[in-house]
Amino acid sequence: MGLFRSSKGNQADSIGREDSQSDAPPGPPPSHRPSNEEYHAPPPGPPPGHNLHLPPPGPPPSHKADPPPYHDWTVIPDTALLPPPPSLGHETSPTSNASLSDADRAHDWCRTYPLIRPHQPAAVHLDSVKNGNLELVRPNEFQGGLSKAGLGCWKGSTVPGGRDACLLSSLPCYFALADSPLVTGMKKIIYFEVKVLSYGRGRGGDASSLALGWCALPYPTWRMPGWERGSLAVHGDDGRKYVNDTWGGKDFTSAIQAGQTVGLGMVFSIPDTPPDYGSSPAQTPSINVDVFFTRDGIKESGWSLHEELDAQNDLGVDGLDGQSDLYAAVGVFGSIEFEVNFNRTRWLWQPSLS
Repeated sequence: MGLFRSSKGNQADSIGREDSQSDAPPGPPPSHRPSNEEYHAPPPGPPPGHNLHLPPPGPPPSHKADPPPYHDWTVIPDTALLPPPPSLGHETSPTSNASLSDADRAHDWCRTYPLIRPHQPAAVHLDSVKNGNLELVRPNEFQGGLSKAGLGCWKGSTVPGGRDACLLSSLPCYFALADSPLVTGMKKIIYFEVKVLSYGRGRGGDASSLALGWCALPYPTWRMPGWERGSLAVHGDDGRKYVNDTWGGKDFTSAIQAGQTVGLGMVFSIPDTPPDYGSSPAQTPSINVDVFFTRDGIKESGWSLHEELDAQNDLGVDGLDGQSDLYAAVGVFGSIEFEVNFNRTRWLWQPSLS
């Protein structure tokens, strides 16, 4: 079979040649401007659609014409209006320390027996405290003699090498439900005095000594006041104050010498400024509590119970902030002769003279 040529193919070639030879329309392209036409420059200024924002006159708002005054950081500011820093505590006493077993036993005892609630006193009890007609209760740990020397006056002595013992008043000197300034609207002062008649032989290498303080009950009476919760005291051997402090106390005064009469008082009052309701009750005490110490009838020193505390070592002021009944406490160890006075007519310091 031979080759065959389609007539359709020849026809298509002829049509294509006719289209390629078509002439362009007369005149220049629509976008072409003849060279002989006059040129028009654009109008001055920005295009109509452009918004031009110029900055306001003067420096930026954040810019100050003059630099701030130079602060001389070498000048020490006046810290008189700042609260005092917390007192630094000690881990041990430089004069005498109890055994670790006695301390551990007391800690377990306090966890087992929490502080008791305050009681409403009877009228006869209020009169006894007012008149200083209080007894000094002898604990089982006390080794020595104790006798009454007059109304509210007690004399005691301990044996050489006597162990720690805490004697307590028979009634609270502060009744939380009757004496609180939140109840009476008046401040309340509690106070008593102790005279050190003599010191004898101590315990081992420790010197004999005495401590006077205040305690909420119950309290482990084989421990000096100030060492366990709900108690504070000033210790005569090292002159330190102890507030719920099982360690070595804080520097406060000089040692108590034989022949000296010392006293310890607490003042409960309503705060001068109302509490800050934005703070927690722990940060804003409802009662001001101040502690003061006297020596031979002269007020020597004191501290605020709610002073700034050392967060690491201080255990707070539970039982001492006016919410619990408080008993007078006298701690002794070693050989010592002493006299305790609850009767204000025998005090060397008088509230009316302070």
